Amino acid sequence: MSEQAEIAVPKTLTPQEQAVWDAKAKVRVLLNLWDLGGGKMQVKKGDLTKRIVRTGETSKNYELVIGELQEIGAIEYSLVNRVTLVELSAKGKEVLAQGVKSPDSLFEFDGSQIGTRLGNALLKWLRHADSSAGVGVEKAKGDAGAIASYEEFKAAILKVYDKLNRENNLDNLVPIYRMRREIGERVNRSKFNEWLLEMQANDIFQLMAGDTQDISPDKREDSIAIPGGALRYYAKCLNS
Repeated sequence: MSEQAEIAVPKTLTPQEQAVWDAKAKVRVLLNLWDLGGGKMQVKKGDLTKRIVRTGETSKNYELVIGELQEIGAIEYSLVNRVTLVELSAKGKEVLAQGVKSPDSLFEFDGSQIGTRLGNALLKWLRHADSSAGVGVEKAKGDAGAIASYEEFKAAILKVYDKLNRENNLDNLVPIYRMRREIGERVNRSKFNEWLLEMQANDIFQLMAGDTQDISPDKREDSIAIPGGALRYYAKCLNS
């Protein structure tokens, strides 16, 4: 049974019922986005819409919910090659954790049966959270390691660059995918891209193509595209 076949929301809701529906919908949106993107990748906005809209609903039912999630920084949009992509941020993972684990959460499954996709997504998220010390409710109160500004990112990524360069004898040519993975979930993908490009504009890093013979699809995904679409795989610190 798919989630789309679950019992649909009534067309007319009281304000209290609407508030409950919105709270549940936010968790479903975040959970489906986490599942589609594997917890770290951007997905097409259209793919997310297809996943969350159930029988008897339209995308308009979710406009307010998604707008609120975007407003609090739980999800972020970007435009790549004229395709709108959506990404679950570190804040979004915190909100998802609260929605699933908090005793005060209003989230529950509607109807008498659970949609297979949503149920499996929840199981996958719970296993991931338990096995990798993922974002829990306690952590959701505030992640001291999260990077919130360009200046914080600049300081952190320079430390990452120096560490990787020194420990691996990279001769001042550090793979961007390794920098991205080293800094992890302290910053989301779109901000990593934006701020790394800003560091190049400020003559701190030079982003280079370099030798790409051993670049696998996942490494390419974790590299960076410069304006115009060309990929850059390595960073060179201009102050080294």
